[in-house]
Parts: sequence; structure tokens; C-alpha cells
Amino acid sequence: MNRPVAVVRRLVGHELRLMTSLVLWAARRRHGVGPGERPFGHARDQGAPMHGFAFVCLVETLAVSYLLKDRPAMHAVMLFVDVYTVVFVIGLHAASVTRPHVLSAQALRLRQAGHVDLLIPLDRIAAVRHELLFTHEKRDGVLDLTVAAQTSVTLELSEPVTFTGLLGRERPVRVVRCHADDALAFAGALREAVTREAVTRERTAPSPPPGRPG
Repeated sequence: MNRPVAVVRRLVGHELRLMTSLVLWAARRRHGVGPGERPFGHARDQGAPMHGFAFVCLVETLAVSYLLKDRPAMHAVMLFVDVYTVVFVIGLHAASVTRPHVLSAQALRLRQAGHVDLLIPLDRIAAVRHELLFTHEKRDGVLDLTVAAQTSVTLELSEPVTFTGLLGRERPVRVVRCHADDALAFAGALREAVTREAVTRERTAPSPPPGRPG
């Protein structure tokens, strides 16, 4: 598959995830949280800005609709574009609400709206820090999943994981900064899960071969 087709497919998939998230949000359901897995929300701090932006887009829609009322063709086109923009903005927030971070016994699934879905095996997490940051410099090997321009938990990995961007570009990351509504609880639960996974791995590791008899 050539790159332009792949990019279009990824963009269409992203739009479908946003529309599906609107349905899940209305039904008060979450995506991708299985039995025994712990969800951690990360959308609370962006709620007010996103609703404010959606309101501004709605006001603009009404204003443009009034100004173009005597031009039916242009009015129809702009009305569609403006209404879709409002739906898109609300869909972004709905995706963040319905697609929380998910912690299982083997892995951490970090998500952001409908465009980030990163699976990190627990055995690759070397350190977890509760670290509130509002500035993020672009650096190789570092992924910043900001919410309202902030991150609150930093993960250092013993081995890199591959992050795939919205348009399909892949890059290895060894440090991941993310945000959670209750960052302290999220960091604490993640540390416990990493420790538990390490203990389980040691107990199930094969025993060393017996030494040669003397």
C-alpha cells in the first residue's frame, strides 16, 4: 500500500473513532477496558477549554450562516463545514473521556483522544515519577502526551517502544510523559503493577541447569 492511501485510511479511521466516541460518551461507556483492568481518566483538565472552543465555533457557525443567508450555495457549504467543526471538537473531547489510560497485569495502554494508542509492556518500565511539567522541549526518544499543556507522570523505559503518529510515522521512545486526572494514584498503581509483574516473572523463570557432578 502506497503512503498517500495509507495516510487517508489512517485519517478516516481517526474520524470514525471520534464519531464512535460521541456515541460511547452519550451512553456513558468506555472503550478498551476489560475485566480486571484499571482505567485512569485524563480528560478532566481539558474539559473547560474544549467546551469553550466548541462554543466559539458554534457562535461562528451562527454568524456565518446569517451573513450568507442570501447566497444559498455558499451558505450550504459553509454550514456543513462549520457544523462538522463543532462536532469534531466535541468528538475530540469525547474520545479523551471514553478512551482512558488502561493498566492491566502485563501492560500499560496510554491513549490521547483518538490519535494516540501506545502499549507499553510493564517489564520495560524502569522508573515511574509523579512530575508536574508545563514546558516540554522536543527531544529525540521522548514522547509528551500533554493535556491542557501539562504532563504529570514520567515513565522511563529500559527498552524503547515504537510510537506511531497519526499519519503513520514511527519512532522509538524511551521516555514517556503523560497526564492523569489523579496522577498520584496513577503513578502509585503503576509502580505496584511493575513490582508485581517483576516478582511474578522471577518466580516463573526457568531454574538454572544443575551443575556437573564432581
